[in-house]
Amino acid sequence: MALFMDVHHITDGVTLSDVASAHAADLATQDAHGVHYLRYWVDEAKGKIFCLVEAASAEAANTVHREAHGLVADEIYPVVEGD
Repeated sequence: MALFMDVHHITDGVTLSDVASAHAADLATQDAHGVHYLRYWVDEAKGKIFCLVEAASAEAANTVHREAHGLVADEIYPVVEGD
């Protein structure tokens, strides 16, 4: 499994509450795809969402978003955790 950071750009506004609901939907969907969403961060003022996910591929991670709530990531980066 690899780690990925995905980025969503929400132009019509985003709230922490909205993202919490979407994250809950991800958690309910992830097991079917062997994905584990770990954490998320929200910048409400700039309409940005960042999700840290453990998955076999970026596409598997995005599939969970697509099936859970339809808000696929605009960018996905492989990342390595530091000390």
